[in-house]
Amino acid sequence: MPGTPFGVVHLDVPPVTSGLATGALVAGIASILVSLLVICFGVAFGNDGGVWASGAFTVLGVLAGVAAIVIGLLGRRQISRPAAPSAVRFTGRGLAVAGISCGAAGALLSLLGLGLALLITLT
Repeated sequence: MPGTPFGVVHLDVPPVTSGLATGALVAGIASILVSLLVICFGVAFGNDGGVWASGAFTVLGVLAGVAAIVIGLLGRRQISRPAAPSAVRFTGRGLAVAGISCGAAGALLSLLGLGLALLITLT
């Protein structure tokens, strides 16, 4: 405030990586890894009960994929929210988008792996 003995201080708060975005990426990668288990069990042990194992892991893969998508969308919302100059700003938009993409790919691969396991068993 020029001309007065008072001043305004704005503390510079460094941006913080969003935990939601990081969690979305971790869940998305886990979904992809579980989908690889679905495919491996379905192809390798298709006639020896591998379909049951594929089905169980498919549920896990789809749940992890959906969780990654939801958490990633929440992270993007948190990152895009405007903040006051003295409030904490969040970064990590790329992490959130990667988590959403990995989650969708993992859920889709899990379902495709289960379909492949069923196809191998029926033939």
